[in-house]
Amino acid sequence: MSMVRIDIDYEGDLHTRAVHGPSGAELSTDAPVDNQGRGESYSPTDLLATAFGCCMMTIMGIVAKREGWSLEGTQIEVEKHMKEEPRRVGRLVARFTMPAGLPEKAHSVLRNAARTCPVAQSIHPDIELDVSFDWGA
Repeated sequence: MSMVRIDIDYEGDLHTRAVHGPSGAELSTDAPVDNQGRGESYSPTDLLATAFGCCMMTIMGIVAKREGWSLEGTQIEVEKHMKEEPRRVGRLVARFTMPAGLPEKAHSVLRNAARTCPVAQSIHPDIELDVSFDWGA
């Protein structure tokens, strides 16, 4: 089992700063406007949605690289839908726009890669995951 350390400081006023141990990269969070924050940065649940989209794209990229397929130009739009009681993420919608010219075989292979990424596999089953693909012209 691998381990990555992330150090997080509370900076006050619902803001945090996280430092990724291996790289030193930093990111900040703020509570969303609808939950007492100012919405000045990603919220923690925004990061969940971001991790979901980035993880799918990364695993697809690994598969595409292995198969010799180009994914340059691929885009993904992720929507996070919150539930109120209890306050939590209820649904994540991911819409991929794929580049034209990928072989037909790539469609099912890349769909499977996206849906089986580590973040998708780690999300609680009560969160609805709605993933769709537009395969270009």
